[in-house]
Amino acid sequence: MPAKDIFHDKVRRALEKDGWTITDDPYSLKWDDNENLFVDLAAEKLIVANKGADKIAVEIKTFIGRSTMQDLYLAVGQFVVYRTAIEQTEPDRVLFLAVPMEILRDVFRREKAGILVEGIGLKIIGFDVQKEVIVEWKK
Repeated sequence: MPAKDIFHDKVRRALEKDGWTITDDPYSLKWDDNENLFVDLAAEKLIVANKGADKIAVEIKTFIGRSTMQDLYLAVGQFVVYRTAIEQTEPDRVLFLAVPMEILRDVFRREKAGILVEGIGLKIIGFDVQKEVIVEWKK
């Protein structure tokens, strides 16, 4: 099982403050007979009007590596692999990439990154590291 990201507990608390119930920590996905994948969190939120639940999986990334572009490559690649596995096993669950608000502003709002986000359908949660709250959902 992989190590937790340094912001793992902060994102978990932010989701809970936002009304989500954490159902898996981590969320295990079967890739094939030899490999399992581990997304950081899975959560559900009861939607009374629909009499159902919204279900999400959240992969947390800090972008504290030596290269922002390398961190972007890794985050996007991991997102695509995880989303593919989720679509096969639980298609009603939506995958999000959780990043600190500074990363959302400084990396994902650049023109080229915006094209990338749209092109692959990347869904992002921006969270405030200090306040441990969700600031923005990019669906």
